[in-house]
Amino acid sequence: MPVTVVVGAQWGDEGKAKVIDLLSKEHTYVVRYQGGHNAGHTVVVDGEKYALQLIPSGILYEHVIPVIANGVVVDLPTLFSEIDMLEARGNSCADLKVSSRAHLIFPWHQAHDAIAEAMRGDDKIGTTLKGIGPAYADKARRVGIRAGDVVDPERFATLIRERATAENKLIAEAGGDELDVDDMVARYSEMGARLKPYVAETISLLHNALAGGAHVLLEGAQATFLDLDHGTYPYVTSSNPTAGGACVGSGLGPRDLDRIVGITKAYTTRVGAGPFVTELFDDDGETLGRVGKEFGTVTGRARRCGWLDLVMIRHAVRLNSLTELSLTKLDILDGFDTVKICTGYSYRGETVTDYPDRYDVLEEIEPIYEELPGWKTSLSAARAAGELPAEAKAFIEVVEREVGIPVRVVGVGAERDDYLMWES
Repeated sequence: MPVTVVVGAQWGDEGKAKVIDLLSKEHTYVVRYQGGHNAGHTVVVDGEKYALQLIPSGILYEHVIPVIANGVVVDLPTLFSEIDMLEARGNSCADLKVSSRAHLIFPWHQAHDAIAEAMRGDDKIGTTLKGIGPAYADKARRVGIRAGDVVDPERFATLIRERATAENKLIAEAGGDELDVDDMVARYSEMGARLKPYVAETISLLHNALAGGAHVLLEGAQATFLDLDHGTYPYVTSSNPTAGGACVGSGLGPRDLDRIVGITKAYTTRVGAGPFVTELFDDDGETLGRVGKEFGTVTGRARRCGWLDLVMIRHAVRLNSLTELSLTKLDILDGFDTVKICTGYSYRGETVTDYPDRYDVLEEIEPIYEELPGWKTSLSAARAAGELPAEAKAFIEVVEREVGIPVRVVGVGAERDDYLMWES
């Protein structure tokens, strides 16, 4: 299958990096297609942890050409920090390509992010304050600065000075501290010179690669229910992590997509504010957070935890045309006497079969659970479906029954090889 897309089917943090790392074995190009350094993808290899925010997870394979595509917003200090970290640990980034159409993040974006969030008071969105939303806003306003602009250093410096000067006025009016324009021009001109060798016209690059028989993996950040159009608005990200966004964000067409893999945990987590139907406030929720080590890779914030919500996953299947699921962190449920799966919703006494489109309705939804016996044994050594206890198999079978597509990969630990292939 020449083009595979990996999409988070929940609110992010599903373990996409582990699956991307697994799938990267059979792909030549691994392409990040949206989001910015607000994403955190973690891979553990031989006990070593790699936390990546911008560079595609496939970078850990020598044969992979990593691409940061046009739909991404790029923070240069973060990008170079990642390059330096990877190369210091023996992972070359020489083949990294950054789309000339990718927009860049500047300090004024982060300043606007902080001001806007502070002005919301108790109604904070929970943004990471990394300037992602303002950078996408500038893209929509057609005033953004793109990676391709670094090719002409003089023009790049002029663009920075003009934008920084204009944004300083807005920052001052909003009560923020003005930025040092000269310092910004100097620092970003230096980083622009460093970025220049990585800049490429990635749309032609990817289409030519496909024509030559290469396999391409498209890597999404965040997840379906953080999608700007289809997520739990307004508690969403500023881009489109869904499979449709993979086409827009990479320049590949819909007919190029062959395989669309949805990633879901065996339970549900969410960072920041917003509705969460299956959220737990009891000992079970605390156990999921503690055993699952549920803290944001980027923010360090504790994640809210709840049981697996298959109404959400069914909706994600529809939105993304998912062909299969990867079910991660099944081992986190090892210690439970019983486990629950949400298979339906109740709203004011009526059964709801579709995922609601209104925030106020989601706030009133009650989950309908199917309760299953736990397996009370460690799954960490399982490497084949036949090695799973009957109770764990039953859990996976309920997932497949309810969402209508097969589970293909089951994660049973944090390490790169802690997984098994599932065949129903």
